[in-house]
Amino acid sequence: MALFTPSLSPAITVREVDLTGTVPNVSTTTGAIVGDFRWGPVAEPTLVNGETALVSAFGAPSTGTAVDFLSAASFLRYSDSLYVTREVVDSDGTLAGNITSNAFDYSTDSDGQGLGYQSVLVKNLDDFNAVKDSIAANGTWAVAKWPGAAGSSLAVSICPADSDNSTFDGWSYKDNFDGAPGTSSYVANLGGSNDEVHVAIIDSDGTFSGVKGSVLETFSYVSLAGDAKTTDGATNYLEDVLNNRSNYVWAVDAPKVNGTAVDTDWGKNAAGVEFGLQTPKVYNTGLGGGKDSPTLNTSAYTRGFDTFEDQNTIEIDFMIAPGMNGKSDQVTVVNHMVGLVAGSNGRKDCVVVASPNRNAVVNNSAANILTDTLSTVNDYTYSSYLVTDNNYLKMYDKYNDQYIFVPAASSTAGVMAGTDASAAPWFSPAGQRRGLYFGVTSLAYNASKTDRDALYKVGINPIVNLPGQGILLFGDKTKESRPSAFDRINVRRLFLVVERAIKEAARNVMFEFNDEFTRAEFVNIVEPFLREIQGRRGITDFRVVCDETNNTADVIDSNRFVASIFIKPARSINYVTLNFVAVRTGVEFEEVTGSV
Repeated sequence: MALFTPSLSPAITVREVDLTGTVPNVSTTTGAIVGDFRWGPVAEPTLVNGETALVSAFGAPSTGTAVDFLSAASFLRYSDSLYVTREVVDSDGTLAGNITSNAFDYSTDSDGQGLGYQSVLVKNLDDFNAVKDSIAANGTWAVAKWPGAAGSSLAVSICPADSDNSTFDGWSYKDNFDGAPGTSSYVANLGGSNDEVHVAIIDSDGTFSGVKGSVLETFSYVSLAGDAKTTDGATNYLEDVLNNRSNYVWAVDAPKVNGTAVDTDWGKNAAGVEFGLQTPKVYNTGLGGGKDSPTLNTSAYTRGFDTFEDQNTIEIDFMIAPGMNGKSDQVTVVNHMVGLVAGSNGRKDCVVVASPNRNAVVNNSAANILTDTLSTVNDYTYSSYLVTDNNYLKMYDKYNDQYIFVPAASSTAGVMAGTDASAAPWFSPAGQRRGLYFGVTSLAYNASKTDRDALYKVGINPIVNLPGQGILLFGDKTKESRPSAFDRINVRRLFLVVERAIKEAARNVMFEFNDEFTRAEFVNIVEPFLREIQGRRGITDFRVVCDETNNTADVIDSNRFVASIFIKPARSINYVTLNFVAVRTGVEFEEVTGSV
């Protein structure tokens, strides 16, 4: 084989060289929140794109879960991207014992006899796969998909095949199906019969739909054969269909009556098997025994935020702190979050947004609000990756017809996300143009000018209700401890965007040669990106240094690549001085303009 030519004889070879690399667009409006919800997976970040999706995934709130729900919904007023982690905790601070998924340990027929419940905790899909076998061994065939008392509203109704369709004809839910179950073509081709059943998931108490007895889901012509397939090759086994497609239940085994399976052939391979329930009749099973979580403690919240620790698996821009009642709990949770973001091994690609603890602001005397707020927030870890406000927002809870105070942090994060959409991340989110809060009835505390001065001095951004202007964010500081460009939100977020985008672009140089060609290619990718930001007023000047001055022989020999990117960030206006000067009639303005 020749060393440099692609052929041993004359030939034409076509080769493509791609030098069109660019700095990619990156997301800047994704939030992350942990809360107490009535329904949904536990300890598993779930991405929602609006309040409707939030209700679908985590259920409408009860009075006890409304604060965390409305915090999430408030952020979604400004952005369509929010990761939500649900956490649960029992009274002794552990997950064991008190919080149960709903289960039954033997099925009941239409006579309603023999109903029982087994206490089972299923937190999420991974947890279900881990405990599935033990659940089946204990005699349970199905559990509510997620923990909580809401699951007690669920029921499962199964209609089997029979010889004359009489079972189907007498079924309460037959109108939700096109016809009676019978024998699937897959099983018939293998010499089996009577494998089909219809399944309906019922909202017995109306918890999910608002209508008692309504049908939440239907699964038509599913099979009792463990190897059953649909015509397009997908699994049609009842257990697999429910586990893959149901939003409400997991299935683990054949239903039982008085400890005996309703069909001993349930789950067998199809060949030659005559399926069919021993007594062809409808089997209705109610779920019960679910319990709701008590109020989340610091361990639950910190455990929940740990699910956002790895920046390589989940990309976020705002980590939104809850509003704990006491100062100690609030400081513990917020400082844990700051550690996840700004610590030595932290993400360093997003900001934490926090309010004071609830008792410092809500129902506190006016004389003590400022002192208690300063006492709490001054104990937060100082960092440019932390943004704090001073308030709680009174909002209407339409699900429970009540007004409640919600920590402003989620809306403050939303204001920043909204700034990205209306302008860019490097614009200040404060003020009348971009700092307005939506869906707020009133503030728990409207700070005076004297109080605003005290708050802003230590990096707390006041939220104020100004006549004729509305409720708005009236500051754009981070909790940076020293005078720096990074003590402003717009500068911190500018660098987060630039760092994330150029980091992605830098992947193109991995495993290439550290030579003049590669370095020039990298500079030619980065400079247009920075020029665009400069043209959009984010920076005033920049320089990219990537040459032999910082890629010395020692750097090259150690298989490293170094680029230094110098940026002059644009600064926001915080203080305005207006000079009104009266002059005599005969004076030329040019004579006095330089003296004022």
